[in-house]
Amino acid sequence: MTSSATVAPADFHLNGLTIKPGERATTRLVISKLPSGTVIDVPVNVYRSSEPGPTVLLMAGMHGDEVNGVETIRRLIRRELLRPLRGSIIAIPLLNIYGFLNFSREVPDGKDVNRSFPGNPRGSLASRVAHRFMREIMPLVDYGIDFHTGGAARSNAPQVRCLLGEDAETDALAAAFGAPFTLHSGLRPGSLREAAMREGRRIIVYETGESLRFDEAGIELALAGTFRVLHHLGMAPPAAPVARPGIICPRHTWLRAKFAGLFRSDVQLGDYLEKGQVFGTITDPYGQMSVKLESMVSGYVVGLNHMPVVNQGDALLHIGRTDAAFSRVDLSPPFEEKPSRATEPEPEDDDLM
Repeated sequence: MTSSATVAPADFHLNGLTIKPGERATTRLVISKLPSGTVIDVPVNVYRSSEPGPTVLLMAGMHGDEVNGVETIRRLIRRELLRPLRGSIIAIPLLNIYGFLNFSREVPDGKDVNRSFPGNPRGSLASRVAHRFMREIMPLVDYGIDFHTGGAARSNAPQVRCLLGEDAETDALAAAFGAPFTLHSGLRPGSLREAAMREGRRIIVYETGESLRFDEAGIELALAGTFRVLHHLGMAPPAAPVARPGIICPRHTWLRAKFAGLFRSDVQLGDYLEKGQVFGTITDPYGQMSVKLESMVSGYVVGLNHMPVVNQGDALLHIGRTDAAFSRVDLSPPFEEKPSRATEPEPEDDDLM
């Protein structure tokens, strides 16, 4: 059997273009049109080495209000840092143009693209975006980093999320990235990660900061982690090592508000909480009530709600736990950080008439 190192890399066929080894190209995937008739298209940047190797996807802007990943890939492109020693890199700074224009997580129909994979060419707008991606991009990809940011008013400590302990290649990608925190996170139905895994591709998620705000430290960690992954795959020279070993969180739990009112946090992202430790207070707006909040578990603060007005049951702190083994308990929907609308079944042809 011929080794992969001696096989000449094949041409890429993408969006009607043929991109040969050693070439660079930018193409624009036409997704749809605005009601005004304005065409919405997604720029896709391809960087190919003449040497054979894997193809890595770097993608951001799945949710249009998550700007840290957009800025990360923008810097990589602008600084001309994507020069693979072997293999190819596909860089998509912004997938959800609709959400970006409207400062929104979703597309105009209110659906989440990252709950719509593998998509449907005759389904909802989110489903059509996912389908176009799966048809044009996914067949070319071996590995990927999907860049995200905390939703709404919640901020995330820099972290990688992936399914740990079940796939050696995924574990190796997460270890190579070297984020301050790595969370064991399940494959959610309709997500890009799940669709990729079904097709034998490995994608990890990097999260940092808060939507609609730049997190400079998290962006710099994203750049460094990306180059460590590329080096791990033999596609880049050695990158800067991590400053300190990352923390593996086999489980993670949300601490939620037991009362409605005004929330004040006494902790910051990255802090370690002991079980029973007070992490904040909830007061009423009239000065008649104040309740101290105690943590039910021990762990690191990997997510923090900055919204002062909270309702009963709102997520306040996301705790990464190191005191328990890997479990699927934390992978169920009640622990989802950014709840989305329930996925609706795509209409049959008869329903489209």
